[in-house]
Amino acid sequence: MTTLMPKAFGTVTPLPPIPSSRKISARAALVGVHDPAGPLLTECFRQFGIEAINMGDDAAERLSKEKFEACVVRLAPGAETVMESARSSPSNTRMVIYGLGGSAQEAMKYSKYGINAIFHEPLERPAALKLVRATQMLVLHEFRRYVRIPVITELTLVMADGRRISATSREVSSGGLSGKCAEDLGAGQSVEISFALLTLPRVLIRGNISWRKAANKTFGVRFDQQDERRLRLKEWIDAYLES
Repeated sequence: MTTLMPKAFGTVTPLPPIPSSRKISARAALVGVHDPAGPLLTECFRQFGIEAINMGDDAAERLSKEKFEACVVRLAPGAETVMESARSSPSNTRMVIYGLGGSAQEAMKYSKYGINAIFHEPLERPAALKLVRATQMLVLHEFRRYVRIPVITELTLVMADGRRISATSREVSSGGLSGKCAEDLGAGQSVEISFALLTLPRVLIRGNISWRKAANKTFGVRFDQQDERRLRLKEWIDAYLES
């Protein structure tokens, strides 16, 4: 996930077009996305063969009926209705959902809808392109080359000494996950990690802290291959990619 440092907007200048080398093969709905973010995201998605479509007040209704591969939703009043409509639609239940604005902690109120990533504001092209590039294979269903699922959900880490640490996830795979938390974690520490994902009820899996970056408070967990509870997550990921 890309994090932007806040900057003040100066004079808004027209965006030069980003050349696209791919044919349009997927659609992304833009809900509550206004200038200058709208044109910027449209160009970023187009570069990867994704057509961005601005939605009006009927966004929830359209997402319940029309097929979209992704959706960018401003994290503001009304966002929950849009996400609920998308996730309850047979066509869009597994669509990639991007939040726009807010922090990972603020996105937690929508965690049951499985937000995959967040565009932070003020939006800048390099950061937006980086995030779209990191997730575009999931949007385009090129799963054989993409084994990690970007998703934001609440994590509970139970350390060997009994401490319980709260964190948020960034990416999840059948072999481990990455996340972010304020607590000091050391590589090699044993941990049991608890979380839930959309249709996956809460699961507890043993693992070890595999890396920690103090600068941005991120960390990685490698799951214990002998923990059979990991298979529930693997089955969920397989179903997610196949749907």
